[in-house]
Amino acid sequence: MKPIFTLTGNLLWEKTLTFADWAPGRTQRAAAESFQVGGKGINVARILVRLGGPVTALCFPGGATGAECTAWLRAEKIPFRAFATTAPTRIGVVVRGGGHLETTFFSPNQPPAAAALRACTGFLDARPRRAALAVCGSFPGFEKSTAAPLRAALNRWLARGGFLVADTYGPALAWLVTRPIDLVKINRHEFDALFPSTARRGSMSARLRRASERWPVQRWIVTDGPRSVWFMEKNSAAPACLAPPRVREVSATGSGDVLLACVLHALLQADATLAEAVAFALPHAAASAARPGMDGFAANKFLKLLS
Repeated sequence: MKPIFTLTGNLLWEKTLTFADWAPGRTQRAAAESFQVGGKGINVARILVRLGGPVTALCFPGGATGAECTAWLRAEKIPFRAFATTAPTRIGVVVRGGGHLETTFFSPNQPPAAAALRACTGFLDARPRRAALAVCGSFPGFEKSTAAPLRAALNRWLARGGFLVADTYGPALAWLVTRPIDLVKINRHEFDALFPSTARRGSMSARLRRASERWPVQRWIVTDGPRSVWFMEKNSAAPACLAPPRVREVSATGSGDVLLACVLHALLQADATLAEAVAFALPHAAASAARPGMDGFAANKFLKLLS
């Protein structure tokens, strides 16, 4: 089985508070609380662990919040490799209940320290050929000079035949799409941001075809909330789309990460086609959106689709 590594550039210490009722401007007392570690790469690794594939989550913890994050990863038996940074890991507070839409508050982003990025670079350079790496979520400071060693390591990863995936945005996405990476999985908003405003008109099919012609990316997946997921392989005849199962959405948080994990499992461990991988992933992602967080994922329910 191909080893998979997820790279989270913006780790999250996350507390969820559930209220029977709440309103702005007064003291609130939660009915329940829970803690988890967030960040797209961590979420993807959690699902891959449930699917039974070899995965290691790479992250940059810092301070007391970072120490709590690594302790949680150990307790949850999620394989990880930590590259300690100087700034404390950012915090997030998720507020649920009281008849309000789920709302999340984040502290400011902190880019990984130069020493942590160099340590990560050395780790990536020592990985076996043909391994898979998914760059997930926001990556503060990716465009800065301190991250130059990491960018060089990603180029070397491709040069020696590694499978490289992007589920990111901003400067990291703009840089990665100029490389012949194996897969870009992004949402509609992130896809639109790759084009100037004057080029965002027209059908999704036409713009995805244009993206495939413009950039050397081998595969694209573009999600759009509960609407159809578009995908395309380079040099294929045309883009295609699949509609996810209809569900009553409770929380879309993490559903895109569930989708990516299932796509990677299907592509890399089951030798599925891109269309088969998306079809396998969609019921999982929809089930996740129908429950809080990623609680809707059940590892065994749809595995028969790959048999």
